[in-house]
Amino acid sequence: MPQVRRGDDSSPFGRELRRLRTRRGLSLQKLAELVNYTRGYIGKVETGDKPPTSELARRCDQVLEAGGQLIALATSEGLPRLAQLPAAAATFVGRENQLSQLDRALSGDMPGAPWTVAIDGPPGVGKTALALRLAHQVKDRFPDGQLYVDLHGYSPDGQPSRPDVVLEEFLVALGTSATAIPSSTSQRAALYRSLLDGSRILLVLDNARDSRQIEHLLPGSAGCGVVVTSRMRLGGLPIRQDQRITLGPLSEPESILLLRTVIGNDRADEEPEATAGLARRCGHLPLALRIAAERVATHPHHSVDELADELGAEEERLDVLSTEDDSVAVRTVFSWSYRDLSGEAARMFRLIGLHRGPHLSVHAAAAMADVPVAHARRLLDRLVGVHLVQGLGGGRYRCHDLLRVYAAERALEEEPQESRNLAVQRVLHWYLQTCFAANHVLSPQRFDPPLEVCPFSLPTLTFASYEEALAWCEAEMPNLIAAPRLALEYGEDAIAWKIPVGSFNFVFLRKRWSPWISAHELGIAGARRLGDRFGEAWTLNNVAHGFRELRRFKDAKEHLAEALEIRKQINDQVGLAWTLTAIGFVDCDLNEFSAAADSLFEALRIRSEVERDHAGNPELMIANKQGQGIARASLGNALTELGRLDEALDELNRALEIFRDIADKHGEGYTLVKLGDLYARLRRPNDALANFEEALATRREIGDRWGEAETLHNRGRVLLDTGEAEAARESWHDALAIFDDLDDPRAEDVRALLASTPRTAG
Repeated sequence: MPQVRRGDDSSPFGRELRRLRTRRGLSLQKLAELVNYTRGYIGKVETGDKPPTSELARRCDQVLEAGGQLIALATSEGLPRLAQLPAAAATFVGRENQLSQLDRALSGDMPGAPWTVAIDGPPGVGKTALALRLAHQVKDRFPDGQLYVDLHGYSPDGQPSRPDVVLEEFLVALGTSATAIPSSTSQRAALYRSLLDGSRILLVLDNARDSRQIEHLLPGSAGCGVVVTSRMRLGGLPIRQDQRITLGPLSEPESILLLRTVIGNDRADEEPEATAGLARRCGHLPLALRIAAERVATHPHHSVDELADELGAEEERLDVLSTEDDSVAVRTVFSWSYRDLSGEAARMFRLIGLHRGPHLSVHAAAAMADVPVAHARRLLDRLVGVHLVQGLGGGRYRCHDLLRVYAAERALEEEPQESRNLAVQRVLHWYLQTCFAANHVLSPQRFDPPLEVCPFSLPTLTFASYEEALAWCEAEMPNLIAAPRLALEYGEDAIAWKIPVGSFNFVFLRKRWSPWISAHELGIAGARRLGDRFGEAWTLNNVAHGFRELRRFKDAKEHLAEALEIRKQINDQVGLAWTLTAIGFVDCDLNEFSAAADSLFEALRIRSEVERDHAGNPELMIANKQGQGIARASLGNALTELGRLDEALDELNRALEIFRDIADKHGEGYTLVKLGDLYARLRRPNDALANFEEALATRREIGDRWGEAETLHNRGRVLLDTGEAEAARESWHDALAIFDDLDDPRAEDVRALLASTPRTAG
């Protein structure tokens, strides 16, 4: 791909290659010898006179331990024209002094660092509006374009945007191929800084929670500009006092000017005192002022004085909604826009207040309101039009935190209990049905708990591909974690355990341990309150997987022991086989391989009985074969450790055959790694490495990042044994990046290997 050249006439790849080479103390000649290219060619690549080949990038990346960064830079198409800034508010007024101060700060001189300004203040005070007005005012100074992101620092669900996800979006926008984006946050940040090096880009980081959230998103060199907004005063930023602004309410003249901008000069001139009174009753808060002005503008036959008096009267009987400034009757101002809504739109707004997740899809909203999807979209767009809801694109919507609180209040006061219950039940059933459908696409072999016939007619989503199902699960993950708590609150105990269980395939693939455990613990509470022993055992078994992966083996054993006892009591043979298999996993982790083998042999015996007794149930037979494959692969691992290598090879080959027969890529990747380990034990390193390479391809194909890290970890050991220490270190570096990103305890194992394995000379 062509590399953009600017500044010093080199390319991003060339500059980063020179930096890494210099850091390692390598001359051009020495690097040329190590990568088997000519000195002259590498010199031209560094100066940007020649593009790097993919092979040169790969070799340099290995030698310089760049963690995939050089490979990604080589595949980048260079900087496209970036123009991500949202439009500035048409009704923006005032803030002249602050704009002037920030404008000067973004034209100053800070050698070696980007120009950075920070805007903080309470919600509704106009931080984003000021940031966007400033950004549009200065954007011509940054000819390479603008990047923008809303970091959702104070979302109601407590789930701010993750830096690694934001970096991925920025890297794609900067022209990096998605397949070349590194896995770890630190590697993504390094690549991001390399791409921005020498460019002049304006970056707007809106609604940051704290400095940690943005530290990886800051450019590393001068030339770029950064505008940060947050409710908190952010420490740790490389900026001076004059580069910080704390916003308060508008001045009275500014507030009146904003009202004039919306309602028109004629009405304001007719009632100047009423207009000033309205500004005062809004506390000069821009959010409240805009909503109040909209009401005045849409009621041309009412005087401003009447509307101001209305607000004054309501202040006497309504509490003040907290905005860190208790003088502002924001609730009352919200009520103005709310009362102007049609009955259906107002009802949709109320029901949104019952939703617990950070955002809401149009399908979920349609389920809550019991209306067709197209009609739900029209209602939501009506709410967007009056600023009660924000459209996020892709059929998703969110409320400002304060508006969500207000919507919940309206629902409590105006929706009958039965109506609230039905709305929540419908959306919970929609999440349940849809998460089962998506997870079935991710792993159609796995057996799900039975679903009762849904009592509602709900909008349906179909997933045409693995990628679509995976993308839906990724987007809905925060909502699926919030749903069990909502289900418990409304007495939907079966849904409280079935949603986390129905999300097993996605969560197991992505290894989100903390959400996994918290959601399943809520599910256990629901199953127990319901008296559903079957559901209790299933959730106990599932949550034990999370404990095991976090190496909380005592917790895992205790939960599995409970599940085992329940499944024996209720004669759940299929579940019993799964629990015995899980116990075998834990025993292998604890190096108790004889006990593990005993549990796995017993699981296989039960699987044989299930196959004999339920041959007429094709879905159960496929799930049972998958269970056999998992048990055999784990048994092969235990037998390998016990030195029973011929038996182990037989079990692993039988497992691989099963997984390929039922097209289970996850099981196939797992078994290929165990075969690689066994071939290493048999001193057949070429066979071992071949299995690892096949496992890597399989696990990357299905997006199994944890499995990819496990494969890289094990492959590194074989590479070291064959004398390829540098290749081993490279494999471990890649594994470490993923384990760190997943907050997996295996990261410490890999660090220990890297610390104990010296680099090769040169």
